[in-house]
Parts: sequence; C-alpha cells; structure tokens
Amino acid sequence: MAEGTLEEAAPARESGLHDGEREPGWAGRALWGVRAYGFVVAMWVRSALAYRASFLLLAVGSFVTTCLDFVAIMIMFSHVDALGGFSLPEVAFLYGVACTAFGLADLLLGSFDRIGARIRDGSLDTLLVRPVPVLAQAAADRFALRRLGRITQSGLVLGWSLTRLEIDWTAAKLLMLPVMLLSGTVIFCALFVLGGAVQFWTQDAAEVQNSFTYGGVTLLQYPPTVFATDLVRGVTFVVPLAFVNWLPALWILGRDDPLGLPGWLDFAAPLVAAGCCAAAGVVWRAGLRAYRSTGS
Repeated sequence: MAEGTLEEAAPARESGLHDGEREPGWAGRALWGVRAYGFVVAMWVRSALAYRASFLLLAVGSFVTTCLDFVAIMIMFSHVDALGGFSLPEVAFLYGVACTAFGLADLLLGSFDRIGARIRDGSLDTLLVRPVPVLAQAAADRFALRRLGRITQSGLVLGWSLTRLEIDWTAAKLLMLPVMLLSGTVIFCALFVLGGAVQFWTQDAAEVQNSFTYGGVTLLQYPPTVFATDLVRGVTFVVPLAFVNWLPALWILGRDDPLGLPGWLDFAAPLVAAGCCAAAGVVWRAGLRAYRSTGS
C-alpha cells in the first residue's frame, strides 16, 4: 500500500468510519473505540478459555511469579524492623496499591510494547485498513487474561495490609483507596500508550517503555524515603508515578512527605491521570500521522 494512502486513511480508520459516513464527535469516537476494544478482547478471551488447563497453568504461574516480589520484601523484614522508617504492613500497602493498579493497566493495555515490532515488519498496515480505531486494536492485541494472576496476588497483599495497619479510618480515607487504584491504573495506561506512540519514531524502544512501566511499579513497591531526593522529584514532576501511590498513601498513613510538598498534591492524582491521558492522546495521534509504513 502506498504511503500517501495510509496517511490519508489513518484519521478515518482511527475514527472507525466507512466511506460516505460523516465523522462523529469525540464522544461517538470514544464509544466506538470502547465497543471495538470489547469485541477484540472477547475474541482473545474465548481463544484463551478454549484451552482451560493451559490458561489455568499460565494464570497460576503469573500468580506465583509475582509472589516472589513480595517474598523478597518479607525476607528483607526478616533482618530489619523497618525499611526507610516504614513497617511491613505499610510497605505491603504501598506494594498492593502499586501492583494492583499496574496489573489492571497491564491487563488492559499491556500489549502496547508490540507496536515497535508491528512498525518494523509492516503489520501495522493491517490495523490501519480495518474500520476499527487503531488504538483499540493495539490495546486489545493478544489480550492476556492470564494477567489476572498478578492482580489477584497484589490484591491479596493489599487486603492483608489493610487488616494490619493501625489507621483511624475516615470516610475521606476510605474514598481515597478506590481513587488511588483508579488513578494509578489510568496513569500506567497512559504510560503504555505513550511508550507505544514513541515507537513510531524510534521503532525499537520497547525496553525503554518497560523501564517506565515495569521498572516504575518496582520502584513504587518501596517507600520514597529509601531513595535519593532527586529521584523522588523525578517521579513526581517528570514522570508522575508518585501519584500512583506515594503521595496519597503518605496522607492515608499519616506520614510526612519527604519533599515537603503542599498538602493538596496528595489529592491531585485524578487530575494528574487526566493530564497523562491528554498527553498520551496527543502523542499517539502525532505518531500515527507520522507513520510511513515499510514500503513493501
């Protein structure tokens, strides 16, 4: 397919248009994208459940593998009473929130690291010529239901930590829990989309993307007090991972912010998540328009 044809087709296909149809508004495009994503996901789920024994083994393997991360933390606490001034239940709380949010994002959009491979071999062309938004297709590509194992494991750790923390729970703190999980999931989803979009120019940056997603969740499993101040500033103001769990969790736990930031930032996670989504959308559209195929 010629480059010009692809470039002209991209905006229309991203909106899910057929020839002769009027372009819908942003709400219509978003609804169509969600529906298309659901159709593709349902296909992959049916495929996974066709071999249930294999699916269960993969899910259990994911559960056991992610358990090893928390086992490492428990081994640390077998030698120390606190890590950066945080007790085991407090670290488990940070771990549970970060890993649950990341697990949900990985389940929903974890296939974006395949974009670079599709760009290099030209198979992204097949997504462009379908009457389905490219973003929805890329997000649902090879949807892996086995990733529920990671979510289950981190959810259990979070639940255990909540039973062990000595917190004076109020309505505001209880409400903060689902807000943290939802905002953290959206922030990680935005990072997946941004990482995929950057590959339109780099074509081979999956490992760079993973350093901010998989590397980011590993960073957030530990208290901010164990890291250098400059690093904490970086994940607060440059790549805003601190809003996934550090800042709101410090408020719930009654801990002081190591950066001494204004207190209202503890509640800014939803705004940060919205800003990350807006930035990811802009970069994704720019990357899609810059795509020139392989020429074959």
